[in-house]
Amino acid sequence: MNTSTPTQAALTTTESPKPKLTTSAMIASIAEEGQRTTKAPFGHALARLADERPDVVGLSADLAKYTDMHVFREAHPDRFFQMGMAEQVMLGAAAGLAEVGLTPFASTYSVFATRRAYDFLCLDIAEPRLGVNVVGALPGLTTGYGPSHQATEDLAILRGMPGLTIVDPADSVDIEQAVPALAAHPGPTYMRLLRGAVPTVLDEYDYQFELGKAAELRGGRDVLFISTGLMTVRALTAAEELAQDHVDVAVLHVPTIKPFDRETVLREAARGRLVATLENHSVVGGLAECVASCLAFAGQTARIVPIGLPDEFLAAGALPTLHDRYGLSVAAIKERVRREL
Repeated sequence: MNTSTPTQAALTTTESPKPKLTTSAMIASIAEEGQRTTKAPFGHALARLADERPDVVGLSADLAKYTDMHVFREAHPDRFFQMGMAEQVMLGAAAGLAEVGLTPFASTYSVFATRRAYDFLCLDIAEPRLGVNVVGALPGLTTGYGPSHQATEDLAILRGMPGLTIVDPADSVDIEQAVPALAAHPGPTYMRLLRGAVPTVLDEYDYQFELGKAAELRGGRDVLFISTGLMTVRALTAAEELAQDHVDVAVLHVPTIKPFDRETVLREAARGRLVATLENHSVVGGLAECVASCLAFAGQTARIVPIGLPDEFLAAGALPTLHDRYGLSVAAIKERVRREL
């Protein structure tokens, strides 16, 4: 039985409908309003590297424009290979190029590099330890197009692959510095790509990317944020705003998921602070479990609060709405920290 009063019923029927989600909101930049950004840092960094190294080549699986590989293509058209919608073929071709002494960067969406082409990455590239650099765009929740495009479990899938180096950069500075470091690395690598207008933040923290090393960006007595990828930028903003509430938060950025900087994490986690891990990835198999297992195997204890994506297939929609819903926004981070404290 409908027990609402006539007035309540009238209010219900006259409510304004919610605005429809737009495509632009589903692929919006991850930058906060007013934040400095750099356009296509990966593409420009790769093009600059190729100016110095004639062995550098680029491959795309019909997604050059959407992985910023088009910048490299325009600068070095003779060293760019368009493989079409065939990620497995692309990785096989990249392996062949590496076999003859070239240094390939192969770009596609993270979901295709990991779910669709895993076996080729494993047996054609990782097992023979070839210097192929796989670049995965739209990692985690950086698109609103639903589970078919959201690579929320790519780190979990790839962490078990022997010999594979995994990098999750925070901003344009991280990407620009990581590209030459990955090219110089002798084995296979996987980098989660932030594309388009990418936040530029780490230059304010005297930061230098070093493969396999974590970096303390900010000190703090009360809470330790251990973060990776785009969540490091959110962690820094949240830490600054929490300071206004007299909550002193340190931020430890972990750009390399594998090999994991156990020494630094153990040292920082041993200082008696609440430890919160922040990642643009499922809480299953990503940074949170890296930190937890690191402490457990060392016989060290700490209270760990995992801030990341839930163990479920996520909804489609506008990115700002989804980041609020799944706890990745600055507001959600601050609320979680206050609640845990």
